[in-house]
Amino acid sequence: MALLNDSLKQHLIDSLRKGIRYDGRVLDEYRPIAIERDVTRNAEGSARVKIGDTEVIAGIKLMVGQPYADSPEDGNLVVGVELSPLASPDFELGPPSIEAIELARVVDRGIRESKAIDSKKLCITASEKVWVVSIDVCIVNHDGNLLDACALATLAALQDTHFPKYNGDKVDYSERTTKKLELKKLPLLVTVYKTGDNLFVDPTPEEEMCYDAKLSVTTVQNGDICALQKGGEKPITQDDINLMTDLALAKAKEMRKLLK
Repeated sequence: MALLNDSLKQHLIDSLRKGIRYDGRVLDEYRPIAIERDVTRNAEGSARVKIGDTEVIAGIKLMVGQPYADSPEDGNLVVGVELSPLASPDFELGPPSIEAIELARVVDRGIRESKAIDSKKLCITASEKVWVVSIDVCIVNHDGNLLDACALATLAALQDTHFPKYNGDKVDYSERTTKKLELKKLPLLVTVYKTGDNLFVDPTPEEEMCYDAKLSVTTVQNGDICALQKGGEKPITQDDINLMTDLALAKAKEMRKLLK
């Protein structure tokens, strides 16, 4: 997106400070959210998530690989995010950008720190073979709030994941079994933005260019916080963190109903 001119940027900031948004939402309101599972036959689990006009697809592949030397009885988790030029004129072909790396790391951290997946149950033969959970997230259309959309699509895809047939030597990806990938917890991410003294969620691309700071909060069903990621150029206080996490917890409770 082209940079906002100074007058338009200031107008957006002034509007947010007054609790006014161009699309008529209040500051703590998400755009309509839609979740569709099992959207591709070539993945062991998949989901499409739309938040407003932002659209993301997540796919899960379960592969057999070797464990890491320092965790011989644990399966592996790999997360990648693709920012295609088809999704936004700001995205370019080539190696993963800083934004793509950040998106992947935040999604990865939420799953790992919550211990949503029992890595011990992914072990086939200690020190030799484990299941590798490979998560690929593709941005179909970027219209703001990619962090929340990527995390939500990943979580929905994991809920949809079944193990492929495996005979101890070779994986048959043409046949899914009835065995599902067990999720012990549902780490749901909500990003809260701060402009002046006002907090808001689910920004449009224009609003994303005007914020002072943001805090991505990943929580599980009982309200425990398992991961935090701060962004933006300006610092936040302890009071800010308390308010932002409270808002994230409230919105996560609402959004969690969509995953059932």
